[in-house]
Amino acid sequence: MNGLRSSLFALFFYSGSVVAVLLAILGAVVGREPLIRVTYGWARYHRFCARVFLGIRSRVEGPRPRGPLLVASKHQSMFETIELLLMFDRPTVVLKRELADIPGWGWVARRYGVIPVDREGGAASLRRMLKAASQAIAQGRAIVIFPEGTRVLPGEQPPLQAGFAGLYKALGVPVLPIALDSGRLWPRRSFVKRAGIVTFRVHEAIPPGLPRKEVEARVHASINSLEA
Repeated sequence: MNGLRSSLFALFFYSGSVVAVLLAILGAVVGREPLIRVTYGWARYHRFCARVFLGIRSRVEGPRPRGPLLVASKHQSMFETIELLLMFDRPTVVLKRELADIPGWGWVARRYGVIPVDREGGAASLRRMLKAASQAIAQGRAIVIFPEGTRVLPGEQPPLQAGFAGLYKALGVPVLPIALDSGRLWPRRSFVKRAGIVTFRVHEAIPPGLPRKEVEARVHASINSLEA
């Protein structure tokens, strides 16, 4: 049954995503506002497909402040990369450059304002990321980052990537840590998903200006608070 539900989700969501990309390309030609509306429509469509075909819903624990801040989230599946778009006001997302280079979708994502990062690019890549992030903060947008890097299995707690500390120091905005447990239902590199509730635990915002070791320790503990 889970295999059938996952197949229906893939059929409807990815075919709908092709339509969304085409609409987003047209919207981006007209202006940024139509592109943002299409993006949010696509995110809501993903939520709809996850609920109807997979039986996956989300539950948010804790308040979600608005305005410019750095959202540091656990990363276990594709689910949260889209769901987080609906939890904040037009956030931009730090993602690996390979995703931003996908034909069509990558162009739309860059126009929306994602921040591509080349993990092998060294100092030059970090400078580009900091410049793009500073522009997003100046526009009053939140920045979503997955500080542990790539998706991890439930229970895994890798150290934070160096880029997080650089962003925190350069931007001078609060950090909002988010723990989640999507990997229980949406396993990494698995086609078959399971029904259930994904919990997003939003912790108290961490103020700017803390020493690197302290902020990294607090963020790491917070985003792993659902790991047992």
